[in-house]
Amino acid sequence: MFVREKKRIGDMLLTEGVITEKQLTDALEKQKGTRHKIGITLIEMGYATENQIAHTIQRQMGLDMVELSAYKIPKEILNMIPDSSVLTKHMIMPFEFDAFDSKYLRVAMADPFDIIAIDDIAVVTGMQITPVIATPAEILACIDKYYGKAANQAVAEKYSHERNEVSEENEELENEAVENAPIVILIRKIIEQAVRQRASDIHIESLETKIRVRYRIDGVLQNVGSYQINLLSAIITRIKIIGSMDISEKRKPQDGRITVQVDRQEYDIRVSVLPTVFGEKVVMRLTSKQNLTRDKRQLGFSEDELHKFNRIFSNPNGIILVTGPTGSGKSTTLYTALSELNSEDVNIITVEDPVEANIDGINQVQVNPKADLTFASALRSILRQDPDIIMIGEIRDEETARIAVTASITGHLVVSTLHTNSSAASISRLTDMGIEPYLIADSVVGVIAQRLARKLCTCKTNRMLTEQEKKILGLDCDREVSISEPRGCAMCSETGYRGRIGVYEIMPISSRIRNIIAMKGNTEDIQKTAIKDGLLTLKEAMLRHVLGGITSLEEMKRIVYSNEENDEI
Repeated sequence: MFVREKKRIGDMLLTEGVITEKQLTDALEKQKGTRHKIGITLIEMGYATENQIAHTIQRQMGLDMVELSAYKIPKEILNMIPDSSVLTKHMIMPFEFDAFDSKYLRVAMADPFDIIAIDDIAVVTGMQITPVIATPAEILACIDKYYGKAANQAVAEKYSHERNEVSEENEELENEAVENAPIVILIRKIIEQAVRQRASDIHIESLETKIRVRYRIDGVLQNVGSYQINLLSAIITRIKIIGSMDISEKRKPQDGRITVQVDRQEYDIRVSVLPTVFGEKVVMRLTSKQNLTRDKRQLGFSEDELHKFNRIFSNPNGIILVTGPTGSGKSTTLYTALSELNSEDVNIITVEDPVEANIDGINQVQVNPKADLTFASALRSILRQDPDIIMIGEIRDEETARIAVTASITGHLVVSTLHTNSSAASISRLTDMGIEPYLIADSVVGVIAQRLARKLCTCKTNRMLTEQEKKILGLDCDREVSISEPRGCAMCSETGYRGRIGVYEIMPISSRIRNIIAMKGNTEDIQKTAIKDGLLTLKEAMLRHVLGGITSLEEMKRIVYSNEENDEI
């Protein structure tokens, strides 16, 4: 049985050395003006993280700590609590019956000292409670997973019911009706659930008879719910309002931007509205400053790749290109590199379309064609701003490419992105844009081609490669080779994958490659020379992840093999 021993979280964090006495005093002072618990206040002030608080409570109190995403919560428990409001109010989530005594219910809590929460859930369930520890983010994600769809439907039905009560002669009040609470709550919940489920994009689509909502999670779209088609106008209008778009314009595509806070973390959302046959479709791309500026060791580089990466970015001048299709993590790579290069003695200026995250200490310029502020015109002005490092969101045309080359040759470090399939193909793309090969040879110092591969969940299974697969992969047919495959569990939502890892092809421009470029060598010539210089191709880098059990052969086929090669495997 749980003993309700009263300990103060602030004191425990102080004992563990997580915070100082001054930080605790400051937090207690700030807490007086809010109703927040001290733990939340410390997190908001940046003095402690959710994980630090959870682990401190675990060590000090000897309670269990759980990862809720690994549990599949029984229907018997969910049926005990038909309404999630009590769970959200107290930041708690019951997840299993006690293995030794079925009268006890194990409940994940952000604050296991909250006696009121324990009493409330005991009354609702009629069970005795055994508290365990989980972070607030995990608890909220779990509540969304099991109750989110029903909660959203309830909000949608409430709005639909209220709207039906509006008489026909009051149709002109529709825009005011859009501002009422249910639609505001619905849009907020859709965004919050997307964040907690690790989605990169939200798709809200108007079909013939319904509205479909899908999240792109780990690069794959997943259906998360549908609503009555009569809610479309209200949903689209609300998104346009918060995205600063024209609510009266329904025939043209529009772009907007929303900034929201979810679980005390700021997210920047780029919104695109597109007219379709059955109504307007919305796609919202979610990015957070924290995820775009992570430590480069978290991106998936091997030690050898990290060495090449550091060597390329240590050049005082020249062009560094990061290539790959949309959604391959190019922006994350560039922002991570820029954050590391960012210091008080360096002037970094970027020109982007759009600016994906604001970074302290870096001057960021947003492209605005309506004001004649294009990549090229912005670059000309930037060169008069005494820059040391220039980041160009994307080289799209000859004019931008030529200015970038000129800037690099005159002593600036220029980093940019291109949409090509390989590092060698990027050189040919610049040639196709009209840049002279000798200028490319003089200016480009390195090219990084990349993809994002889904990582296998811990529930993965193993199997042996077939003879045909070993032959296609270029492996020794006489050697037994084991690989991992997806299986599916509660933690990965039965997909078999959880999270993604970067796959890189890093090509420093050696003197031999420089000569090939200057002599107008084609993509194949550049690739062959780079391989002689030690280039690890995307296919080889991906194979390394497959053999290491990080991802699957199916994922490798999806990312780096052509259709003909896929048919053979």
